[in-house]
Amino acid sequence: MDELLAILNDLNPDIDYETEDRLIDNKCYDSFKIITLISEISDTFDVELGPEHLIPENFNSAKAMWDMIRRIQEGEE
Repeated sequence: MDELLAILNDLNPDIDYETEDRLIDNKCYDSFKIITLISEISDTFDVELGPEHLIPENFNSAKAMWDMIRRIQEGEE
């Protein structure tokens, strides 16, 4: 999770990722940052994010992203 938080803080250090749970809904990221985030997650965690993963629920919070990463790594998705 620390690696994910580092990625998120690089993208926008002004957000409290421990408590924010509406990153997408509140438009905290523009489309460029979302693409960058997806690329960083893929590279850092060696996971492939398909279209089925690119839904707001998976990106609204650091915890949701972490849960998605873990599911993909464990082969559940």
